[in-house]
Amino acid sequence: MSTVTISLKEHDYCIYIEKHIQSRLNAWLKEHWHNKKIMIITDYHVQNLYVNDWLEQNSRDFDLYLTSIAPGEQSKTLEQAQYLYEQLAYHEFTRSDAIIAFGGGVVGDLAGFVASTYMRGLPFIQVPTTLLAQVDSSIGGKTAVDTPFAKNLIGTFAQPQAVFIATEVLQTLSSRQIREGMAEIIKMAAIGDEHLWQLLRQYNDETIFKVMPEVIEKSCQIKASLVMEDQFDCQQRMLLNFGHTIGHALETLYDYQTLSHGEAVAIGMVQLSRLAQKHHLISEEVVKQLLAMCQQYHLPTYSEKWDVLALYDAMTHDKKARNDHIHLILVNQIGHGFIHTITFKQLLAMLEN
Repeated sequence: MSTVTISLKEHDYCIYIEKHIQSRLNAWLKEHWHNKKIMIITDYHVQNLYVNDWLEQNSRDFDLYLTSIAPGEQSKTLEQAQYLYEQLAYHEFTRSDAIIAFGGGVVGDLAGFVASTYMRGLPFIQVPTTLLAQVDSSIGGKTAVDTPFAKNLIGTFAQPQAVFIATEVLQTLSSRQIREGMAEIIKMAAIGDEHLWQLLRQYNDETIFKVMPEVIEKSCQIKASLVMEDQFDCQQRMLLNFGHTIGHALETLYDYQTLSHGEAVAIGMVQLSRLAQKHHLISEEVVKQLLAMCQQYHLPTYSEKWDVLALYDAMTHDKKARNDHIHLILVNQIGHGFIHTITFKQLLAMLEN
């Protein structure tokens, strides 16, 4: 078992990583939430795989309620949040009660958003069940829902009380879901850990399971370090957005279908780096290394749908835009990311050339 601690002004919390997490989760609930109503928010797929059994085993020990949503990014909306508010109100949840987000990134983002806004805030914990959620979205307190204009446009910063990562659940994921999570791990290594990068070079998306606990722990440590340094995403934490500026724009262009989040991030890392290299901001060698790593893990590196004006419109509506400029995250050496700020006019010129 490994533990990564995040220390922040409002409270500290731990990320627990082990093969079988249920006993640790139950012990934590008995210690911290034994007298609370607890709403488990999940999706239908995860409910059938894990949640129903967990409820059956623990319904006598805790005051548990269940609400499920449809899987997929299409559920991460204000309309779905409204449904969850109504479920909480129907079961008379108050600020003394709590929420468990039990699922992938969509469930975690949506449940965290609902928890942070219902009655101005309920405590919540994350039990991420996808690799992507385990190494990224469940950590750091970003919650959000999507709109037709942009991904994650409406959201809050709200830290969980704890994160419980069970590595055994990865066995139920598809190859595509593993690759999606690997895109975020590649991002972490590229911006902050050359040693992790060298470890990844020794494996591929089929053999990485041999060292997955170590890979997850290192990824969590990178994110934890940046969150503690810059909780509200104003400075160094923005490095975690590498690949996301173009990636989020592509997800919006595809109406959150066709491309998964990780696939869009992989394309974003490579394509933005190629554009930056053309404008002499980074070296060609870095682009080659990023391209080779994404190909090694069978991730896409280009998009057939490349409408410059549509991409520009989506990128300038992104959270990373400020006034008339945008922060681009680039890598000038593996393990070292940096922030490059340009105007919207310069961004359009970069996309066009």
